[in-house]
Amino acid sequence: MESRSTALLSRHVAAEARLVDFAGWNMPIQYTGILDEHRAVRTAAGLFDISHMGQILVTGPAAAPWLDRMVTCDVGALAPAHARYGFLLNDQGGVIDDLFVYRTAPDQILLVVNASRTEEDFALLRAHAHPDAHLDHLDGRAAGLALQGPAAMGILAEALGRARMLPPRNGVISLPFDGEQLLLARTGYTGEDGFEIFLPAGAAPALWDRLLEHGAPAGLRPCGLGARDTLRMEACYPLNGNDLSPGITPLEAGLGWAVALDKPEFPGRAALVRQREQGVMRKWSALRMDEKSPPPRAHYPVYSGGNQVAELSSGTLSPTLGIGIGLAHLPVALAVPGTPLEIGIREKRFRATVQKKPLYKRPA
Repeated sequence: MESRSTALLSRHVAAEARLVDFAGWNMPIQYTGILDEHRAVRTAAGLFDISHMGQILVTGPAAAPWLDRMVTCDVGALAPAHARYGFLLNDQGGVIDDLFVYRTAPDQILLVVNASRTEEDFALLRAHAHPDAHLDHLDGRAAGLALQGPAAMGILAEALGRARMLPPRNGVISLPFDGEQLLLARTGYTGEDGFEIFLPAGAAPALWDRLLEHGAPAGLRPCGLGARDTLRMEACYPLNGNDLSPGITPLEAGLGWAVALDKPEFPGRAALVRQREQGVMRKWSALRMDEKSPPPRAHYPVYSGGNQVAELSSGTLSPTLGIGIGLAHLPVALAVPGTPLEIGIREKRFRATVQKKPLYKRPA
């Protein structure tokens, strides 16, 4: 099947981006280089095309109460103009997908889901649909941009007008732009302050151009999926399909804060209640190499005392830390910061140590 392209393809081609297939989309993996783009986000700002992410609009008087019974986070208590992170689970408590819930109005909620899961998520929600909660898959009609980094706020204020009030962390507002309405959310996937912007596909190129024009003096660069991946690993944000899967629960991933177990109903709740009572057997943990090594990657084996105890769910050479890092679901007894382990890389074993998450935290 031929890869789909976002509304920003012409901008990526003009900037000589290296394009790859990602979850069925023709996406930029890098422009000037992953290290260069990663450092731009940590020190100034980066602009990402996230139009491949699925956008599902839920509207109607039952939108919030119905969705509250479908996802793990407390949608009913989510006030308009605010967002929360949550999960769609199977009956065993395993993760089908992780997502962001943006409540844009009392009877309107935008779900942003992973590109690889969009069609399946929509089918699952539609199979449990409520007559007073209308589902609209915005496929092909919507785009998304992420502006991330310490200079993001200043750039956005300059590009959209300094008088505009920008939302607080996990806030979302609607603003006019180029004859359309855009949703501006103070969320992100890099560990830095920043914004995710959702808008009609036809308006995306003009916004992309304006942000780059106003952001250039502050060091803004277009960034690809390669830097997005290294940034999220340093911040210890999970990637669905690697760090999360139908066989892994949010409690095992250390993401229980995104699960409202006091709610009476959502798929997988009973399994999570049992797991909380019995305790988890493994814990998603961060590791840092003790020595110079080739980059650690997903599925590389993790050893303790000569025995394989896990495999990496994600791994990379950290541009910020200058050393290899990884994430793995470790037995609880080994998931203690300071625990020495080994990572198998190219038929050799290299020393690593369990670290407290996140591996990178932006300066206060």
